[in-house]
Amino acid sequence: MTQKVGGNTRGLSPSLLRMVHKISTRRCEASEIVPLDLAREIHQVAQTISRRIGVLISREGRIEEVFIGSRDILYLPDLGRYRLGTGRLRRLRLIFSDLSSAPEPQIPADIMTDLEKLRLDMVVGVKVSRGKTGMSYAHLVPNHPEDNGLVPGTRKEMVDDIGRFELDFQEFMDGLETELSGQEASSPIPAGQMGAVLISVSDRPADEVRSSLDELEELARTAGVYVMERIVQRKRPDPKSVLGKGKLEEVVLRCLRLGAEMIIFDTELKPGQWRVITNSTELKVLDRSMLILDIFAQRAQSSEGRLQVELAQLKYNMPRLVEKDAGLSRLSGGIGGRGPGETKLELGRRALRDRIADLEGRIRDVSKHRTVRRSRRVQNELPLVVIVGYTNVGKSTLFNVLTGSSVIAENKLFATLDPYQRRVVLPDQETGENFEFVLSDTVGFIRDLPDELMTAFRATLEELIDAALLVHVIDATDPYALERKENVEKIIDELELGEFQHLVVINKVDAAQPDDVEAMVNATGGIPVSAEKRENLDALLQEIKRLLVMTPLQRSSEESELRY
Repeated sequence: MTQKVGGNTRGLSPSLLRMVHKISTRRCEASEIVPLDLAREIHQVAQTISRRIGVLISREGRIEEVFIGSRDILYLPDLGRYRLGTGRLRRLRLIFSDLSSAPEPQIPADIMTDLEKLRLDMVVGVKVSRGKTGMSYAHLVPNHPEDNGLVPGTRKEMVDDIGRFELDFQEFMDGLETELSGQEASSPIPAGQMGAVLISVSDRPADEVRSSLDELEELARTAGVYVMERIVQRKRPDPKSVLGKGKLEEVVLRCLRLGAEMIIFDTELKPGQWRVITNSTELKVLDRSMLILDIFAQRAQSSEGRLQVELAQLKYNMPRLVEKDAGLSRLSGGIGGRGPGETKLELGRRALRDRIADLEGRIRDVSKHRTVRRSRRVQNELPLVVIVGYTNVGKSTLFNVLTGSSVIAENKLFATLDPYQRRVVLPDQETGENFEFVLSDTVGFIRDLPDELMTAFRATLEELIDAALLVHVIDATDPYALERKENVEKIIDELELGEFQHLVVINKVDAAQPDDVEAMVNATGGIPVSAEKRENLDALLQEIKRLLVMTPLQRSSEESELRY
């Protein structure tokens, strides 16, 4: 039972507060929406104090909370402790006093929004007028599949006299929940996945926005997210909430109507923006960087890879731990919550700094071990060839074909996170001597990489320091291949790993138009191949051999270690 009155109590005398508190002691049958005497009392007390009064009643008829607003606005308390029930309804109904000048009780737009956002059982406005106590009530209704979720999803009803109205509330709600649950069961979201809406807020050119959203959708698919809709807002992002308050509410309602559980922004949210958005909705909120970090957490297989991902996640999340927001609890599991997990996200800032320092030390130790391995390879005078390229261009498939390996190669972004190395032997039929080199497969690059992951990239791509040749793979079927090639070169420059000899390889030519392949060859001077069909690979190997014979080992391991 409520022990005190919440909300706007300033300026109310103790006697008036007792009047409001008395409402919390009333009883309500589970079968009634609101008893006549309770409705009359709520409205009369509200008129006396000239402020709106709201009452939250459980499905079983218990009065859970009583709170006061202003004359025109009623702010609901935090409902985080009231978990959603079996039909994804809150099992709470809101009864409130209508103090408007209209003769019949009204439900304002903000309370209708609360009905949908908070998944309340019902919202009920009560008013005493001309000797009768009337009410206006609203509840959710299942969306019709043929309307693709575009119908409002709510229904309003007006009752002139509560004393003559008959409706078994509990029976009505049980039936409604069954309908809502049935609709969820027929959801298009595949089992085991979460539905999401992608959001882009940008004033960039339309094709850039579309290309970036295409990539974000592919990232979501890789993370195991089912994309239900893409929303584009053509404007400069709002500094406080990215979308703006009104548009944010509209997006949240759209997600609820679609059945989406997650919003993913195609940008990096600042800590303040992220807190504003997560405090406005119970949906999980991710940005592009969080999604990439989550994929890295899924893909990291080695202990070193897991260390790098945990370090990157802790550094990224640390500014978001300034205060204990409800949004952090929604990051603690599933998409966006892999890696360090909830317990580490809830550590104090000092403990986080200690953990970050510990991880950085362990990664330095691993780096020293890798340096020893590199020195052995240099002593054997085996040149290193490193495959680089944008994510999902077929690097791992090419690596497998050239080395006879079985490294994981999937049609997903970041299928390879930990670097792999294999020796390649090219027999020379004329001299009878073998030519050998070491081929390394690396993680795919992507634009707008989070700063926290750049360090992880540096550690992962440390092998590049000793590379005699970079084989830069691009996708012949990608209309943005040349732009993404520039993005990869830019990232390598930012990592300051050195100057390297490049060989461009144009992959997937079997799936591209011949004219497009020819244009790409002319633009890059690259070698066209099909790793999947094993086409033109001999020419590629011979070109690698020719360039390696011309290029001695770049530097000793000692020089590499000093440079790093």
